[in-house]
Formats: sequence, structure tokens, C-alpha cells
Amino acid sequence: MDNNLAPPCGMYCGTCRAYLLLKKDLFKKKGYKTGCKGCRIQNKNCAHLKRDCQALKKNEFEFCFECQKFPCQRLERLDNRYKTKYNVSFISNLKRNKEIGTNNWLEEQVELYTCPDCKGEICVHDAECYDCGKNINQNKSK
Repeated sequence: MDNNLAPPCGMYCGTCRAYLLLKKDLFKKKGYKTGCKGCRIQNKNCAHLKRDCQALKKNEFEFCFECQKFPCQRLERLDNRYKTKYNVSFISNLKRNKEIGTNNWLEEQVELYTCPDCKGEICVHDAECYDCGKNINQNKSK
């Protein structure tokens, strides 16, 4: 599995709009201009936490669950925002990653965000399969 899709914060980059737009070259169709190759590739320009977290900037740990302050206030705010808007908990994702290991967690995420109809990729931000266009929110039953 590509660990680049498992950033420190607990997001699964493989389901992120910015990642899927770039991967599938859907900028024109979806009306966006920029994309992302994954948070780890962006290094200190991590979309969520790394730009503000000194421990992550210094590469003191790979995942936020390794930090003594886990979960910190920044992560809790991010988690609350994503739970409210997308029914996704970064903190729960991180706990699961710690429990079963990154490769197994990534495999679970791939399975969760695979469209049951066309086997395409589901965007968590749009609750849509970016291959067949079906509206689907895999997190409603979580």
C-alpha cells in the first residue's frame, strides 16, 4: 500500500477531493483548479496539521497517535469538523491505524471507499463515486 495516503492526522488521502481530482484529471469537469498528490508528499504544507505542529515539522513521529498530546486541540477541532460535515473521525481512524497497522488500515479504507456498483473511488467530500457519478456516503452507517 502507498503510505503517502495515510497522513499523520488520520485522513485517508485516497478519498480526498483534491487527491482524486488530480489522479483522475477532473479539474475542468468538477470546476476546480488545483489538486494534491497526498499529504506526505506535501511535507510541511500538510493541508491539516503539519504546518502548525512543531513536532510533525521536526518529524518526531509519523502519526499523531504517537504524540504524548494525542489528541491535541488542533486535531480535535479538525476531527469535530469532519465528523459534522462528512461523518469521518480522524481520531477514530488513528486509533484503528494504531490497532491494526498502517497497511491493514489502508486496505480497510480502500475497501470502504470503493463504489459497490462500479468498483471506482468514492470522494468523502462530495459523497460521490468519481468514476460512475453515483451519490454515496460510505460513512452514514459508521
